[in-house]
Amino acid sequence: MLLDSIRTQLDSLSKSEKKVAMVVLKNPDLAVSGNITALAKNAQVSEPTVVRFCRALGCDGWHEFKLKLAQGLALALPPADESMLQGDLASDLVNKICSRSINTLLDLRNSLKPAAIEHALELLARANKIEFYGQGSSGIVAADAQHKFFRSGVPTVAYADPHIHSISASLLQKGDVVVAISQRGNSTALLRSVQLARKAGADVVALTPSGTPLADLATVLVPIDLSFNIDPYTPISARLAHLVVIDILAVGLALKRGPEFRKKMQNAQKALQKYDLQFDAYYRHAPKT
Repeated sequence: MLLDSIRTQLDSLSKSEKKVAMVVLKNPDLAVSGNITALAKNAQVSEPTVVRFCRALGCDGWHEFKLKLAQGLALALPPADESMLQGDLASDLVNKICSRSINTLLDLRNSLKPAAIEHALELLARANKIEFYGQGSSGIVAADAQHKFFRSGVPTVAYADPHIHSISASLLQKGDVVVAISQRGNSTALLRSVQLARKAGADVVALTPSGTPLADLATVLVPIDLSFNIDPYTPISARLAHLVVIDILAVGLALKRGPEFRKKMQNAQKALQKYDLQFDAYYRHAPKT
């Protein structure tokens, strides 16, 4: 949802743009019903500042911003208390965590840009090699991505150690692609590796919030704009969103590779099933000790 994107990028906005953001966050319905002149007046800034604010959020201008804001408000679910409390029962945890995950995926579906996904898939389909970089919980997403993508027929690897991915990034070449994954987009070590990759001639697909330093370095940005707060369980939902985007890219790449590639993947799956059956037979007939 666009309001989540505004909250995420608040610290990266200029002083004047932040005034616009605060007015929109305080009364989004007023921004939808009014015009750019009214919003500029309420924020005590100029109309060009409002336009710069809209572009900082990835919109072409005022009209696209207003349309996205209206769509987000129309699709938003009624607010629910998803905060975890010390006295929560198991039933409370089921309801709250599942609701949080559902809301996260709905926000993701409403905010993802198909054009960005398509551009990322074009780079990945042409890649000589694909490397996934992430740190902390994003490192887990990178490992999951490598597991899904290695069957694509393109050499893939995942690195979560900043020293290792910085070395690897410096050895990349034109035609290689890095998928950089970050929930906040401001990790110094990850930014350094991405800079090295770009300097080496590789392209970078960034899965990160809009308006972040990592987003600015990307060849293609797939924006994942989710709200963050002090709740320590928020990253669970953020990681889920990143995993879903990885699934979208993995399936999209498989489809781009055509029916012959699909046949190879099916053969690999059959080989794995046969391998599992052999072990099942062994355990069934193994001598008991």
